[in-house]
Amino acid sequence: MPTRGYTASKDQLLKRLARLEGQVRGVSKMVEEDRYCIDVVTQVNAVQAALDKISLGLLDGHARHCMQGEGSAPTDPDQRVDELMGAVGRLLRH
Repeated sequence: MPTRGYTASKDQLLKRLARLEGQVRGVSKMVEEDRYCIDVVTQVNAVQAALDKISLGLLDGHARHCMQGEGSAPTDPDQRVDELMGAVGRLLRH
């Protein structure tokens, strides 16, 4: 099985994702309970911030592991930069 930039911290990543899943369920429950709009928006922003933090961690692992030849990143340096910057651009677009 190939190693990825997150392989060493996979258990921690899975725990963070499970916690985030719980946060999303909490937002859904807030809507079911007709909670105040701003409170729901605040929780949605917290979920988005958590997703951003996870994404940045994944990009960091990708840059430190995959981009340095240990993963399945492109071999051409220009393609590597294009791939990484494309991922950063998608992250910033939301």
